[in-house]
Amino acid sequence: MLFTPAETKVVVVGGGTMGADVAAVCARGGCAVQVVEPTTERRALLPDYFVNTMTDLGYEHRIHLLSVAGSLEEVDWADIDLVIECVPERLDIKRELFAKLEKYAKPEAVLASNSTSFPISQIAEGLKTSARMIGLHFFMPAHLIPCVEVIYGAKTSPMVGDSLTRLMTACGMVPVTVKKDLPGFLANRLQHALSREAFSMVDAGICTPEDIDKAVRYGFGFRYIAAGPAMQRDHAGLEIHAAGGATIYPTLNNSSTIARCLSERVESGKFGMKTGEGFYPWTAETIKAERERYQSALREGLKIIQKELPEIK
Repeated sequence: MLFTPAETKVVVVGGGTMGADVAAVCARGGCAVQVVEPTTERRALLPDYFVNTMTDLGYEHRIHLLSVAGSLEEVDWADIDLVIECVPERLDIKRELFAKLEKYAKPEAVLASNSTSFPISQIAEGLKTSARMIGLHFFMPAHLIPCVEVIYGAKTSPMVGDSLTRLMTACGMVPVTVKKDLPGFLANRLQHALSREAFSMVDAGICTPEDIDKAVRYGFGFRYIAAGPAMQRDHAGLEIHAAGGATIYPTLNNSSTIARCLSERVESGKFGMKTGEGFYPWTAETIKAERERYQSALREGLKIIQKELPEIK
């Protein structure tokens, strides 16, 4: 099982943006972390990325805990306590990797997947040591968003989940336990429930995408940094929510298909920033400005809740 960060050696497989940020999270807590990234070009960028990220976080004194390898074979597996998979979101790639990890990693090492959609039970299907396999879902950017989902598969040992939760807490994260690895886990199910209703109202001509964004950011979403849905109901009064729900719930969208305003854009190749248009038009200049604004807003939000986060020793 996993112990304190100082006693835990971690391998992160995949050195893309998510994998690099997950590695920074673990190193911030005091774990020795090795990132496996087979692409030469990306691997060459990682040292500078780690210096900048760790300095930005105020943990430049722990940069030495981060190292990079080009393949699984370069890792000294006898010392590794935790593996976090951050490879592309394809089931075949993840299954192939976990089959290798089962052979490489020592029997007591925890094998975690950062998959955003595939249940850990599906990834671990057919493997002999699925009791030590678990979902560990971070949110991008992982080093700025504190929440991480600890997702149990059908065969995951409770001891694995408990020890991983303690480790993530010691690394300054806020873990939430998801006891069943259903599609979307916890947070993404909540997000999709919101977006289904939002985009159905766009389809119905009730509002525009811009109105949706304003209503969430400057309305009820503004309160979420202070209180989640359950806490907010305690503030307002459960009887008020119950009365409102009795009126609203019967009229909410319950479709099993995605909204037309979303599907038509996808069919037209309008994927968002990456294609120059999604719900909004994008240029190189506006993308740069928006990403800077977005990162700045996340950092300011993090400062607000910093006192409530676990203290990193």
